[in-house]
Amino acid sequence: MGLLFVGAVLFLNGLLLLKKVDPRSAAVFNLFVGALQVLTPTYLIFAAGNDPEKILAASGIYLFGFTYLYVGICLLAGIETDGVGYYSLFVAVAALGYSFVNFHLAKDNPFGVIWLYWAFLWFLFFLLLGLKLDRLGSYVGWVTAIQGWVTGVIPAALLLSGYWKHPDETAIALGVFAVVVFAALWPLTRASRQPAPATRTPTGPGASA
Repeated sequence: MGLLFVGAVLFLNGLLLLKKVDPRSAAVFNLFVGALQVLTPTYLIFAAGNDPEKILAASGIYLFGFTYLYVGICLLAGIETDGVGYYSLFVAVAALGYSFVNFHLAKDNPFGVIWLYWAFLWFLFFLLLGLKLDRLGSYVGWVTAIQGWVTGVIPAALLLSGYWKHPDETAIALGVFAVVVFAALWPLTRASRQPAPATRTPTGPGASA
């Protein structure tokens, strides 16, 4: 269920970056999902009975829970987002570690790929919010919205319905999708990355003062 709402908040935040959603409206939902993503791993860790594998599996959820709480508070309070950006760099690096854990310890190849998706996305958040590369806004918005479905809603629906099967094929399909779609988005969003043309001041005889 938590994964389902991660998909929902990513989709909403993608629309926010595409300027389709009011920031304060998106902030409220970020707080809802952030609270869920902090309370859930806290419960799972307390219920894990000191099992290190269960604790490790639950710990990664905090990375995202704190992201959504941080974003929600910044949007509501009008706080500068550079802190969110540099925290996102931390999440991106940590996500690479969790990807390794899923590939090599849990033997869960699909989620190994999904953690790579998240590492890429949070690195984009670092570029956009931390380094203030505003020209990436449209590209990051589309990647965020698409990842909401591919890494959240669809896997959650398949897991809940019992259709999450064929892990190797799923991992390959996820990897191919990411390379093709996210690479194709780059030229498609090129226009939004171009600087606005400079406005020339009329200088001829008919120019107004």
